[in-house]
Amino acid sequence: MIARYTRPEIGAVWTDEAKLESWRQVEVACALETEGPTPAELEAISLATFTVEAVLEREKVTDHDVAAFVDVLSASAGEAGRWIHYGLTSSDVLDTALGVQLQKAGEILIAGARDFRDALAEQARAHVDTVCVGRTHGVHAEPTTFGVKLAGFAFEADRNLKRLERAFDQAAVGAVSGAVGTYSATSPDFERRVLDRLGLQSEPVSTQVVARDRHAELLQAIALAGAGLERFATEIRHLQRTEVREVEEPFRAGAQKGSSAMPHKRNPIVSERVTGLARVLRGYAQVGVEDVALWHERDISHSGAERVVLPDATIALDYMQALATRLARGMVVHADRMRENLDLTYGALFSQRVLLALVQSGLQRDDAYRIAQRTAQQAWDTRTPLRELLEAEPELGLDLETIFDLGHYTKHAHEIVSRLDAVV
Repeated sequence: MIARYTRPEIGAVWTDEAKLESWRQVEVACALETEGPTPAELEAISLATFTVEAVLEREKVTDHDVAAFVDVLSASAGEAGRWIHYGLTSSDVLDTALGVQLQKAGEILIAGARDFRDALAEQARAHVDTVCVGRTHGVHAEPTTFGVKLAGFAFEADRNLKRLERAFDQAAVGAVSGAVGTYSATSPDFERRVLDRLGLQSEPVSTQVVARDRHAELLQAIALAGAGLERFATEIRHLQRTEVREVEEPFRAGAQKGSSAMPHKRNPIVSERVTGLARVLRGYAQVGVEDVALWHERDISHSGAERVVLPDATIALDYMQALATRLARGMVVHADRMRENLDLTYGALFSQRVLLALVQSGLQRDDAYRIAQRTAQQAWDTRTPLRELLEAEPELGLDLETIFDLGHYTKHAHEIVSRLDAVV
């Protein structure tokens, strides 16, 4: 992932130095569980070092990254280096080390997902009574509260948090089963001891590699989390439109610039960035599915793709979560504008209340619907308050005070938002 979208903590998980260090940890854990090395040799192996530059230089000779790494690490350990990579195959190191890296990335992403959920829940509670219009198809439907809207996003964020927890847990696995996964040079007990040292679960049948449906599931969970962030970002983008202007992204007055040409602009750039990167995550999820079907016990058709999509997907989601959390906590809510927008249809959004009142008065539903539709559309089209139109038809016998009471739409808001108490 480009530096612009890479935050330091998650970026540090995926550097070349970090990757090779995870390889070293696997090699040392295996050596410590190998029968044969003396205590002095094990100490030398534990202290063995490498440099990225030395490994890359050696790879020019071997044309094999793991072999190059083993050569460099073994040379650093002196005579004890003969026990490094003893009984192992490259996938034992690569896949197990990847499990270590994914575990570290998961800790960061899960913490970020939790922060986003908590920020939404906090704002939902703060705006439980902030009345706004609910929209379907982009058109005014009925009043709701901004807190209820945000509670829906918070519950989705909680589901994405749980999906990420499950996905990272099932991906934090390793395999030290040797060539074609038969333990011919090691043993299942050896694998268990090594993986216990590394804090990983074991792949029940590794063939020679960890099954790639695990990584596909992780990328799917990441893509879904990105889609949830995008849905929230899309809502903010719409609400920030000049014609709507109910919510705005935080803007640093006197410092931030919205446009190089138009000084008045305050654009929803954070939300748009989240939206764009969500598309990237969905592409990575597709790559993960494509990587599942490997030939026989192993091939490396997945390898090149994973070197791109796993670091990039985790880095991108981490960045997106940080943006969305900042947006959720810092968004500017224009409650007065929300109330103004409720009147844009001149009361037409109370049409269901009119319909139900007419039915209760004894009219058949279709007849009641036609009256409610006629008067509501007349109100909207002629910019005449619906209440005035209904007052001009006293024969309908409607209790207009009750019909036009906003409290009818908000009376359950506290109950709905309080459901968040079960998760945060």
